[in-house]
Amino acid sequence: MADMTVAGVRGARILCAAALGIALSACSTPADPAPTRRAPSTDPSVGTGTSTPTAPPRPQRVRIALAGDVHFAGFLADRLRDPATALAPATAALAAADVAILNLETSVGTGGRPEPGKRFTFSAGPEAFAALAGAGIDVATMANNHALDFGRGRLPSTLRAVRSAAAARPRLAVIGIGRDAAQAFRPALTDVGGTAVATLAASVADQDPTADPTGQWAAAEDRSGVADALDPTRLLAEVRRADRAADVVVAYLHWGVQGQRCPSADQKSLAARLVDAGADVVVGTHAHQLQGDGRLGPGYVAYGLGNFAWYSPGTDATSRTGVLTLTVRPPVERTGRARVVRASWEPMRIGTDGLAARVAGQGAADFRADRQTLRSCAGLTR
Repeated sequence: MADMTVAGVRGARILCAAALGIALSACSTPADPAPTRRAPSTDPSVGTGTSTPTAPPRPQRVRIALAGDVHFAGFLADRLRDPATALAPATAALAAADVAILNLETSVGTGGRPEPGKRFTFSAGPEAFAALAGAGIDVATMANNHALDFGRGRLPSTLRAVRSAAAARPRLAVIGIGRDAAQAFRPALTDVGGTAVATLAASVADQDPTADPTGQWAAAEDRSGVADALDPTRLLAEVRRADRAADVVVAYLHWGVQGQRCPSADQKSLAARLVDAGADVVVGTHAHQLQGDGRLGPGYVAYGLGNFAWYSPGTDATSRTGVLTLTVRPPVERTGRARVVRASWEPMRIGTDGLAARVAGQGAADFRADRQTLRSCAGLTR
């Protein structure tokens, strides 16, 4: 089914938008200032649109903007009173890209109860999805250790909110969570002028049930939950399927050790396996601070994107953040690999309002110097 899902995107002019496998009754082109930017989809029944004698020329480059952890807890909750501007002023770099992706690290919806034993439980209303759409986000992953902070009792509400968001805002796709494992691992598919970008998500966060009980929230064949890759077999298989049909494959992981600037041995091992499986871009969050980014063989890896909208700026390290924009050249040949030809960070810092704001001058210089240190620590090349 995954092969058919991705293959249906190749060459499509317009995609019907849906989320978590729920098809919409009608298709429409979203209003978007960027003419080549198309709505993402996670629906296996999506068609290829109206056929034409001559396919439009594929773009020579695709710009993918990546940001880190976002929630709307604490004083950030008030931002949802106006979802359209909830993440301002951090939206420009996201909205300018062909595909913008981040991690929504919160339970969404109503009902349920806070998970016992968890120190932090984050919650947001369905307006969170409107806020992401307003920020120009195309794909949001919920494969993380906070998506079920209010237990499976809230999950039906979450999935209803996702379906409603897909109907109202076809640009936004939500991945990494679902009624079963097939839905949770299903990639989001974005057509950028005929170039198919597949985004997959999974969590490999801490397994301590008293702190971050991701493992017990894992989706299974007969159980709802998040895409869990403690055993990466299924994730690697999904990446291989996507690589056989899509032009660009992005894997977004929730992984590593909180508070660590250098990636763990497990992160490095999984990143290498994902690139070998066909992932062109591998990124992640969970450390709550930046980790190194750079080339790993034919792929590009950013181990830690840090926080992006957080209830507290915290320390100097945890407040340092940004938007990483990767310019990707799609493969020319059917069996070729896409390649990142440019990586550019917009340096930012989280302020006392919890929002990321652009920095310049000495702040930007410090960011660049720290990036070089982190790249060396991660064992990546430029």
